[in-house]
Amino acid sequence: MLLTTASPTRISTDILNLLLPYHRTTDRAPAPAEAFAHQRRRIAGFVRAGAPVEFTLPGFPCKSPNPAKVLGHLPDRAERLSLCFLNTLCAEIERIHPPGARVVICSDGHVFGDLVRVPDRHIDAYGDELRALIIDLGLGNLSVFDLRDVYGPLPYDVKRAHVQDRYAPTAEALRALVRSDDATRALYRGITRFLVEDTADFPGTRSALQRECRRRAYDVIRRSRAWGALIAEHHPRAVRLSIHPQPVGDVKFGIRLLDAPDVWTTPWHSAALRRTDGTWTLLPRERAARLGRLVDHDDRPSHFEQHRSHVP
Repeated sequence: MLLTTASPTRISTDILNLLLPYHRTTDRAPAPAEAFAHQRRRIAGFVRAGAPVEFTLPGFPCKSPNPAKVLGHLPDRAERLSLCFLNTLCAEIERIHPPGARVVICSDGHVFGDLVRVPDRHIDAYGDELRALIIDLGLGNLSVFDLRDVYGPLPYDVKRAHVQDRYAPTAEALRALVRSDDATRALYRGITRFLVEDTADFPGTRSALQRECRRRAYDVIRRSRAWGALIAEHHPRAVRLSIHPQPVGDVKFGIRLLDAPDVWTTPWHSAALRRTDGTWTLLPRERAARLGRLVDHDDRPSHFEQHRSHVP
């Protein structure tokens, strides 16, 4: 009896269709899988080789330093839910493509920790906890990659300098791109907003803070792009995911990890709130605290449970 199997193109399209409901973008109209030609080609390469599809996801850097937004400097329920989502997505892909999929979480906190005002010891603790969660929760489709895997025991300032000097675009090139490219301009504004919101104790005026954050935003984006280039060098065949909104057709596929009222919200800039219907959303800690009660897990704050009299 002759057995037939789906073509790599068909399987790749089916895998993309699993991703599309979680596409993080500022575009209003949804796009079909055919609009993501770059991702489909990358996925098809793994399918033809009979290998697990490899995704890289820069993100999970560290918690925001603003206590009005987060519960502390260690991962909490927001990260647990996000990691479980990514692992489940890989399991869903395995139903279509038996070799399955893998997500390499490229934790980028050390790349710009000095710019976001988070100490390296907190970034180390956050990254170590991510690895422990992956093991403890049995999330075998996930792994973590960070600067320690690239440059070993070198001081972090030296590591950051190596990444920036070798991979980052010039400040002049980035400024020109912000002026000419809508997506880059939106990213610049989003990063600036995050930097302003993450600053809890700036001694100057609001306008001075905004000027400083606009300056820092350029350096954050430069190092972020440098980190992306380094990842591409270490994982040249991988499908690139992004936690930032991405336009249809971009080489990066923006992915939404959890529900949130803002497309720029991430688990490390917020707290998790479980609604009365059992679903989850991400909100700044102060807002979540007005809507629910704080719940501890393993003797530290984990998330909020919504009061029945409130709807976020």
